[in-house]
Amino acid sequence: MSGAYPPIFRIHQTFEGPKLDDVPGAVEQELAALKLQQKVRPGASVAVTAGSRGIMQIDKIIGAIVRHLQALGAKPFIVPAMGSHGGGTADGQRAILAGYGITEETMGCPIRASMETVIVCHTPEGVPVHFDRFAYEADHVVVCGRIKPHTNFTGDIESGLMKMMLIGLGKHNGAKIYHRAIQDYSFGQIVRAVGQQVIEKCHILCGVGIVENGYDETALIAGVAPEVLEAREKELLVLAKRWMPKLPFDEIDVLIVEQIGKNISGAGMDTNIIGRKPNAPPNHGPRVRRIIVRGLTHATHGNAAGIGYAEFCKSSVVREIDRKITYINVLTGGDPEGGRMPIEYETDRECIDAALSVIGLTEPDKAKIVWIENTLQLAEVECSIACLEEVRSRSDLKILTDPRPLPLDAHGNLPSLESLALRPRTKAHAH
Repeated sequence: MSGAYPPIFRIHQTFEGPKLDDVPGAVEQELAALKLQQKVRPGASVAVTAGSRGIMQIDKIIGAIVRHLQALGAKPFIVPAMGSHGGGTADGQRAILAGYGITEETMGCPIRASMETVIVCHTPEGVPVHFDRFAYEADHVVVCGRIKPHTNFTGDIESGLMKMMLIGLGKHNGAKIYHRAIQDYSFGQIVRAVGQQVIEKCHILCGVGIVENGYDETALIAGVAPEVLEAREKELLVLAKRWMPKLPFDEIDVLIVEQIGKNISGAGMDTNIIGRKPNAPPNHGPRVRRIIVRGLTHATHGNAAGIGYAEFCKSSVVREIDRKITYINVLTGGDPEGGRMPIEYETDRECIDAALSVIGLTEPDKAKIVWIENTLQLAEVECSIACLEEVRSRSDLKILTDPRPLPLDAHGNLPSLESLALRPRTKAHAH
């Protein structure tokens, strides 16, 4: 198929959504408005949750929460709240936090990592409510997390503070039983049933909700009192859905993804973005015929959960995978499909040839190909010449470069996507 590839060019997408210039200041303002000094006595211990997602400026956000609590005379500490991630071990979860710049030295407080949980009670469905032992023994708990659409479930509560109280603080034991219960009931029923018990019995002081814009930047920080946590999260999810990034086209023949990883999405690549969300209503997201994965992020530590959503990947990806922690994670999450291995090839050329052979009657040189860094970073992407007419007709898309040949080298491999951003635009193709 050599020589039949369509030329590609780079575009910039314009997304809706604000950006916070002073993130620590916003955290301080939101917490001050909650008047926590009325509940927190000097010397009180406060557990602050830190999750495993790649949240922008999460170290600054957690640091600001810690400083606010210290100013009240409290003794905050950080607990990893990430279910089974990090291989389901305390050391693995500490390592994930360190990768985000969250250490005892940078935060100025202890990190207490354990996989041990306390069974607080049972829900009306008979589900045991697991809660991190260190957090349960604290006088208060501050739940911090990003609100966004879930990669597996659809509803008015998806991924956010309520889920953090279940899956995050439930650790491996809780995550396993909750995901099993969800298969018999529903995500919405279990998240509400467990969340309500946690709010009532586990000393939740407040929530700190984070919403990001389409450029992977912090758009909003919300301090949330426990009694309105569920209602406020519903409101924040509406904003998160409105501001989230998206692929530039509704119909794509081949999507090339530079990297997937747990720091990008719980599903490695966000299923909302790629249009492959399980249990979603019809026509949810774009129609992507075939997906190729080129690599794993360093921060995912070999966890390739979500690789099963791609049809093809490079053999180097398979060699990077830590199958043990990947399988623990997908089985804990009730998503064994996400751990299936795609068809693998040593070179990009072989992956692309295979993908182009299964896109229907469209000839390879007419294929709509989109090449992205990951499902968080979608402001600039590469696309094939078949997309040019649509790009020129839309005000939210701007052409950045001339069309040029797909840059496969003599070995049949592509360069990094980042390196292509250095090529300048010419006036002839300015939008």
